[in-house]
Amino acid sequence: MTSSTTASLLRLAAERATGALMGRAGTLFLVDGAVVHAESPAATGVDVLLTTGGRLAYDSWQAAVDQAGARRSVGRFLADSGLLAVGELEICHLSALFDASYFVLSDKGATRFRHGAEHWFGPLRPVRASLVERESRRCRQLLENLWPFPQVDTEPVMPRRVAESPALSHRSRQVLDLANGELTASRIAQLLGRPAFHVLVDVRRLAAMGLVDTPSATPPRPVAPVGPWTADTPVDPDVELLRRVRDALEARL
Repeated sequence: MTSSTTASLLRLAAERATGALMGRAGTLFLVDGAVVHAESPAATGVDVLLTTGGRLAYDSWQAAVDQAGARRSVGRFLADSGLLAVGELEICHLSALFDASYFVLSDKGATRFRHGAEHWFGPLRPVRASLVERESRRCRQLLENLWPFPQVDTEPVMPRRVAESPALSHRSRQVLDLANGELTASRIAQLLGRPAFHVLVDVRRLAAMGLVDTPSATPPRPVAPVGPWTADTPVDPDVELLRRVRDALEARL
């Protein structure tokens, strides 16, 4: 079912609107109908991806915000500063944009639109609203296929005692090591400097393996494992861009 936020986004895109689409789960910023920035408390921001991920010193990030934030051009300032390669900055920003968009578009609550509102990061690499919507839908289906119990996405991740832990990927092991019954998947993602959706994938896989609890009154049913990325869209330049972002992010994990 299409959420009201998704319907609003597609309508505003058709109108080539500029402003901020705000909902309970976060905000999407549009310029001429394209999404140029997104933020959500549940997602990992571009600042964390850059600084916690070790790509940029925190002082350099803060200096960019101080010098260019009022002009709403932090992204362009960083691109022109030489502190980061432009491609690397775009990958981090697009990752943060798609990460936050997933949470914003998954919410079914009411929205409002502020015409003309701009984010202090500023436009860097606009993305078609239809691609943002399609990617969010694909991500929801991926999580459903991995383990159809969304409670594990928002509840504190509780590890389970097992006689013998199976072999895990490095990134899944990182998540499990931080699971203490108090931290949510989003908080673990921030501590690791990784996109929150990537950690949701790990948590659902760990739940399917019986390594973390699934807080549900419904008995879990077995599900077949699937790969982290499943293409279901025709090839076009924007989809190719998204695939390059995925490949680059996965190479860093």
